[in-house]
Amino acid sequence: MNLSPWQRRIFDAAMQSHAQGRLGHALLLSGPPNLGKHQVAEAIAQRLLCKAPRSDGFACGACRSCQLFPAQQVGLSVTQAHPDLQRIGLEPNDKGDKLRTEISIDQVRRLGQWFSLTAQLGGPQVAVIEPADLMNASSGNALLKTLEEPAPNRFLLLVTSRPGRLPATIRSRCQRLEFRLPSPDEALQHLASQGLSGSEALAALSAARGNPGLAAVWLRDGAVQLRGEVIENLNAVGSGKTGPVEMAQRWLADENAELRLRFAAELALEAAASPFQRPLAGRSVLTAPANFSTISTWFDSINRTREQLRAPLRNDLVLAGLLREWRTMFETGR
Repeated sequence: MNLSPWQRRIFDAAMQSHAQGRLGHALLLSGPPNLGKHQVAEAIAQRLLCKAPRSDGFACGACRSCQLFPAQQVGLSVTQAHPDLQRIGLEPNDKGDKLRTEISIDQVRRLGQWFSLTAQLGGPQVAVIEPADLMNASSGNALLKTLEEPAPNRFLLLVTSRPGRLPATIRSRCQRLEFRLPSPDEALQHLASQGLSGSEALAALSAARGNPGLAAVWLRDGAVQLRGEVIENLNAVGSGKTGPVEMAQRWLADENAELRLRFAAELALEAAASPFQRPLAGRSVLTAPANFSTISTWFDSINRTREQLRAPLRNDLVLAGLLREWRTMFETGR
């Protein structure tokens, strides 16, 4: 299996604990998005179930258990053939056209019942819950019962980018596997190994605050260019060249409104922290009031707006209000 260096460190630590008999029955894989938590969880699960592990620590890929391991995607549903593996995630709604927004208590109860069965292949049972932070209060309480009464040779892997949304009672019963951002050199080497290098890769890594997985996604999706557009857009609104309502309509014209808001928040804080920025390699920089407290307040407004855009409200009015607040910061000289 091809894991990045930081993924391999997490995997090796888990396998070392397993070899020493210290691997917890519940593992919490957490850390920033796009660092490969899912891939490591899958690698750990397959290795725990494998009948003939390789000398490098990974699953063999050839035994009966490994042959049954891959999941099959059918529409929005995920099916699996391995009798001793469960993958718990968001299920399709009753119409089958969308995924539900929460992991239900019924899913967790079925998992508890499954854990009480005998493993069919004579080895461990492994379950992966992802994203674990989308369990509601009821499903979290149901999972707690499973965690409080662990059975031998049963492993539960919880995967999340937002561990703080899990109840403390669940977090405290898990062995933590925390993903951290790699060094800049390691991140750039990883991007280069994927054919992503040069000034664009460096700019993307900077925009992603050192997250190589996120930088790679943005490079492939053109989000780095979108970030540049957000700079120009905010400068236009702040200078009065473009009205807040008009800009709000532009931002809502495609599916990238929330990503634009993310960029706006990060750019504003960067500008407040370093008010004397200069363009690099012909790139624009954000012009912002050099008042950190004012920018921080606007940062909070952006986060509220991001939540409001998910609600059944007039998104154009919500977004226009945020951009109007941005312009007011210039008009009042704050």
